[in-house]
Amino acid sequence: MIAIRKITWIFALSFLLFSCSKESGQGPDEKEPEDEQPQESYDDLVLSKKPSGYWLASFGDASDLSGKKHDGEFKGPKTESTTLPNGDAANVFDGEAAYLEIPDADHLELTTTGELTIEAWMRPDVEDFPNVEKDKDYIHWMGKGTPGQHSWAARMYNKDSWREEDRSQRISGYAFNLSGGLGAGSYFQDHIKPGTWVHYVLVINTNNTSSAYPTGYTIIYRDGEKRQQRNLKDYDIIPGNGTAPIRIGTRDLGSFFLGAIGKVAIYDYELSAEQLKENYLKMVN
Repeated sequence: MIAIRKITWIFALSFLLFSCSKESGQGPDEKEPEDEQPQESYDDLVLSKKPSGYWLASFGDASDLSGKKHDGEFKGPKTESTTLPNGDAANVFDGEAAYLEIPDADHLELTTTGELTIEAWMRPDVEDFPNVEKDKDYIHWMGKGTPGQHSWAARMYNKDSWREEDRSQRISGYAFNLSGGLGAGSYFQDHIKPGTWVHYVLVINTNNTSSAYPTGYTIIYRDGEKRQQRNLKDYDIIPGNGTAPIRIGTRDLGSFFLGAIGKVAIYDYELSAEQLKENYLKMVN
């Protein structure tokens, strides 16, 4: 009789345990669900690569997220807000007088380490910019250069380019001697529909010399793909340590960019093609 009661109690207890586990949705061998880890953001990925400066990470933010304290300042008309491919906010520059200015600093000079990688997301909103360089068919949408203090420039040509050599919508980047003049640079030339986001990267390297590049080179990338590499020696470029500020939306106030710019990073080393592709894919995916 005692044995029967014992068996009955065991069955009852088993049934009770089964009922409780069923109600909680968790069997005896199931584990508590783990908390999902937050995904790495585009900003996190860029900052993990240790830039010397990182600006326009969000709308209206002129601060330097790199921690190097190279904060900028908006000048001219207030920028408007738009969104990058990943949904983050970016600044729209009016093409008339709006720009961001970042004070000169040795951290941001090519001459400090002999290498620079300049990365930005840019979105031209017109095919022909109204405020071009004097007697030219292009604008400088970003750069570091004033008379006698030239360093580098990011340039875009109008679709309606009047040159014998077709430079319609050419996007390029140049390194200069301090005195200015012709720069050594690289470019890509595609049809850019207004409103198209472009991942732009310019590399300037004076360290990695070879018989092909005796004094170094420039490289330009679009959307994570290397498009051209050119020789600094072609124009006898020997970069100097200038005092000009970095400007975004213009270079020397001689022309202005009409469109959006975001996520501008400058590194004091050459990022690899794999690292740049990683940044591009993080944004678009």
